[in-house]
Amino acid sequence: MAFRSPRTHARGTAIAPLACVITENQTAVIAFLASPPAHGGARVERIDTHASVVFLAGEHAYKLKRAVRFDYLDFSTPDRRHTLCDAEVRLNRRTAPSLYRGVVPITRQGDGSFALGGTGTPVDWVVEMNRFPQEALFDRLASAGRLDLELMPPLAAAIAAFHASAEQRADHGGKPGMSWVIEGNAAGFAEFGRTCLDPSTSAHVTAGSCGALDRCANLLEQRRKSGFVRQCHGDLHLRNIVLWNGRPTLFDGVEFNDEIACTDVFYDLAFLLMDLWRRKLPRHANVVLNRYLAETGDLEAVSLMPLFLSCRAAVRAKTSATAAQLQIEDQRRTELEGLAQGYLAMAEDLLKPPRASLIAVGGLSGSGKSTLALGLAPDLGAAPGAVVLRSDEIRKRLCGVPLLERLGPAGYSPGISARVYATLAERAALVLRNGHSAIIDAVYAKRADRDTIEAVAESASCPFVGLWLDASEPVLIARAQQRRNDPSDANADVIYNQREQDLGVVRWSRIDASLSAASVLFSATERMRSQLRG
Repeated sequence: MAFRSPRTHARGTAIAPLACVITENQTAVIAFLASPPAHGGARVERIDTHASVVFLAGEHAYKLKRAVRFDYLDFSTPDRRHTLCDAEVRLNRRTAPSLYRGVVPITRQGDGSFALGGTGTPVDWVVEMNRFPQEALFDRLASAGRLDLELMPPLAAAIAAFHASAEQRADHGGKPGMSWVIEGNAAGFAEFGRTCLDPSTSAHVTAGSCGALDRCANLLEQRRKSGFVRQCHGDLHLRNIVLWNGRPTLFDGVEFNDEIACTDVFYDLAFLLMDLWRRKLPRHANVVLNRYLAETGDLEAVSLMPLFLSCRAAVRAKTSATAAQLQIEDQRRTELEGLAQGYLAMAEDLLKPPRASLIAVGGLSGSGKSTLALGLAPDLGAAPGAVVLRSDEIRKRLCGVPLLERLGPAGYSPGISARVYATLAERAALVLRNGHSAIIDAVYAKRADRDTIEAVAESASCPFVGLWLDASEPVLIARAQQRRNDPSDANADVIYNQREQDLGVVRWSRIDASLSAASVLFSATERMRSQLRG
C-alpha cells in the first residue's frame, strides 16, 4: 500500500513528497495502545504524524514508529523499528536524559492478547517517555506570546554544550551537503511550487544560494575537516524544545538517517534562529546567537549565516507548498500557500544582508552599556542582528574562570586589561571580515583604546559609531549594586577609581544614561541610524 507524503530531510530540511510504502498492518497494535486498559485505565490521547503515533496516558508517553518506508526513512520491519527505537533513546538522552525512559516491547501473550512490556513474544516496540504538558513546548509558548526572553541564554548554552560533546562526523556536511539542500529546494520549487511560488523569486533564491555556496565552499570544507560537522539534533526548531524541570530541553532529534542529523553545528543552530526570526522574535534570536558565540567562540561561522538561514527558510517554503497541494480543504490550502510565499520571500531577503558596521558602547561601569548593546543588536546588520562583544565576558574567559565568578585584583591588572582590549579589537575585526555587524561593550576609558577600535572599522571599510553613556556617580553605584547573575565585578570602589581617570577628549556621541533604559535605547538608536545614514 502506498500514499503520498511530504518527505522531511532535516539537515534541517524537507524534500519533495514520495510514495510511502506501508509494509505491515499495525491496526491491532495501534488499537491496543489507544485503549485505556493498556495503561491501567488511564485516559489516552493520540497524536498522529506521517512516521509515528504517540499515545499520551497518565504520566507516560509511548511513541510507536509506523511500519513505513520512504527513501530517507526505513521503519519497514519490527527489527528495524526496534533498532531505531534504541537509537532514538540513545541519541536523545544526550540532551534529555530524564525525559527518555527507554524502549518497551509490545508483546503477544499466550492467549493472543497484547501487553505493554509483557512476557510474551515481542511484535513491535515503542519509545517510552515521561509525559509533559503540551503547553510547555516552545512553539506553543511563542504562539501564546509567553516565550520568556530569559530562557534564551540557558537554551543557547545547552545547545553549545550539546554540540561540543556530539560525535564528529567528517563523512558528512561540507560543500556537498549544502549543495544537496539547494538542489533539493530548487527541484521542490519547480515541482510543487508551481501554483503558489513566484518562478522569478524561486530562481533568485536558487541562484543566490548557489552564489553564496561558492563563496563559502572553502570555509565549509575547512569546518568539515576541523570537526564542526557532528552528529547533531537535525530538527532543531521550537516545536522540539520543551521546558522540562525548569530548563530548556532539546528532544525528538533525528535518529533514522545520519545524512539528516550529521551536519555543521551552525546549520543545526540556524534552524532555531530562523524559526525565532520568522516568528518576529528578533531579540530572542539575537540573544541565542550571542550566547552561543560566547560559549563556543565560533565567530568565523557568522559568514555562513545568510546561506544557512536562507536555506532553512527555503526548505520551509518548499514543504509548505508541497503540503498545500495535499490539502482537501480550500482554506487550509490557501493558508499553506501563503506560508510558503512568506518563507520564500524571507529566503530571498536573507541572501541580501546589509553592509556590516561597528558600534562601540563606552561609559563607566553601571552606565547601562550592556543593556543598550543588547537592545541595539537585533536591529543592526544581517539577521539575526549584531554580534555583541562584551569586555567583562572576555576578561573572565582570558582568566579561565566561570563568567559569574569574581576576579581578584590580578584579573584587573594593566596587563590583563590590555589583553582584553586587544582581544576585543581582534574579534571585532574577525566579525567584520566575515560580513557581520558587531557591537562592542566596554568602558573605553583610555583614548588609545577608543582610537584602536575606530581603526578596526576603518581597516574593514565599515561605518563606525561610538556611543558614550554619561550618568552621575550615585546612579552608577546604584545600578552596579543591583546587578544579579552578571559577569561584571564592578562595585562602588571600581566606579570611584574609574571616575578618577583622565578620559581625554571623548569624540563619541554622548547620551544621558541616567534616563530609563527605553529612553536611552531610543536616543541611541536615533543617533546610530543618523550616523550610519551619513
